[in-house]
Amino acid sequence: VDLHTWVGKYIRTFSLFDKTARIGAVQGYQKGRWEGLLDGVPTTVRREGWSDTLVRFAINLYGAPPLKGREYVEYRNAKKVETIIGAGLSVQLPTGDYMDDKLINLGTNRFTFRPQAGIVHMRDKWTLEATGIVALFTDNDEFFNGKKLEQDPHYALNTHLIYTFRPGVWTSASAGYDYGCRSTVDGVKKDDRKQNIAWAVSFGVPFNRHLGGKVAYVGTRTQESTGVDSDSLILALSAFW
Repeated sequence: VDLHTWVGKYIRTFSLFDKTARIGAVQGYQKGRWEGLLDGVPTTVRREGWSDTLVRFAINLYGAPPLKGREYVEYRNAKKVETIIGAGLSVQLPTGDYMDDKLINLGTNRFTFRPQAGIVHMRDKWTLEATGIVALFTDNDEFFNGKKLEQDPHYALNTHLIYTFRPGVWTSASAGYDYGCRSTVDGVKKDDRKQNIAWAVSFGVPFNRHLGGKVAYVGTRTQESTGVDSDSLILALSAFW
């Protein structure tokens, strides 16, 4: 697979019940080429179009009060040690390009709900993060050639160790593990359970008060007899106001 993805993301932070909260939306556009053997015959297929829309809400349950501008900067400078606990819910909408007579699609034609819980511990220039996620899938009643696709929950744990050189300039190392997601098609269970380990390194830098950039490498390796090994390079530009 050779897949290129362009993503637009919008995030709005606000105060809710005197807690820091945020809501965001992500929309991707993808162009990919799949190459392999189908019944022993070399085959190539291409897809281009919109991926599913992702909407996410998150709130801090403990720590990090809602502050603006200078107040936030002063708080961060004075608070050398802090622990933050938060929760969130991400919903993947079935808006991506989908064809029910094809196995390879950019959209999933179903809803995915991902409740999340996380903790962040900051000490001087170091930050340690841990996040647990469960993905719950609705059924796809228009799977390949009229079949019904069901899928077990998908469990994931991610950790990040971040070092901040100065405000806006940071680097991080990450690790992750996920398990589950076994499929059932028309009542028949498939041997496609997922179990992966992942790692990443990232670097972020501001260009000015309103623009920042990030570069990251993400690698994944399957621990099952079927699955995907991937290597991804991510370039991101962020605007702040």
